[in-house]
Amino acid sequence: MAGWAYAAPTALFVLIFFVAPILLVGQMSISDWGLFAGNRGINAPENFTDVLDDRLFWPAVWFTVKYTVVTTVILIGLALALAMLVQESSRWTGFLRTSFLIPSALGLASASLLFYALYSPQSTPLGFLGIDSFLGTPNAALWSTVALIVWRFAGFYMLLLLVGLQGISGDVYEAARLDGAGRWQTFRYVTLPLLKSSLALCTILCVTGSMLAFDQFYILTKGGPDNSTVTIVQLVYNMAFFGQNNLGKAAALSILVLAALLVVNVIQFRGLREKES
Repeated sequence: MAGWAYAAPTALFVLIFFVAPILLVGQMSISDWGLFAGNRGINAPENFTDVLDDRLFWPAVWFTVKYTVVTTVILIGLALALAMLVQESSRWTGFLRTSFLIPSALGLASASLLFYALYSPQSTPLGFLGIDSFLGTPNAALWSTVALIVWRFAGFYMLLLLVGLQGISGDVYEAARLDGAGRWQTFRYVTLPLLKSSLALCTILCVTGSMLAFDQFYILTKGGPDNSTVTIVQLVYNMAFFGQNNLGKAAALSILVLAALLVVNVIQFRGLREKES
């Protein structure tokens, strides 16, 4: 009874804020459920077929995948470089670690508003450089958003990887040096294999966060120009609250996103388990 009493608050929290919403979304996904009209009965599988036939669905999927790949590769690579840069103690180590980590303390919405002001044509830095806009074309909007995310999260992932680097014993590096290994060989055959758990954690977090991207694109681009930066989560928002006002269709797309996330995470966890074994 004491064990149930200790677990009850957490179990109640999960039940109210996770299980119940998922069940409600599941009900919505198979119902004709308008934002203002409410539940008008079961219409399965019409919502799912309508989602797949939506003209923005496949472009949103492709853009989300492209954004996820680009962001993950750049962010993890830069975070690893920063972690290795500040790994050794020196006069500037504390200053550099703090400088890289400070952007992580800023909320994503606040950081997006900051970059929106920076990217504005009326921005003083852009005006000084003679640049009109960073958000005027699809490629410019994508890379401008990637720059925001890298600036915001590089320090956070650097910290995760730094913890992994500091967990590697110095004796391993000493043994590698005695065997005649150079810096590149040490990095490839010692550091990376021993850091794979931290790298896997960062990759899982980065992929999941990128697939669920919404705030940065909603604030910076509103899905433009010409719907070229609409992510899959932003499409859910548009279906539910902007234009279509169709909660059933939005719920069906949410179920598909949840299924895709589960598949991706299962693949990542299985890959990590096979490498560790």
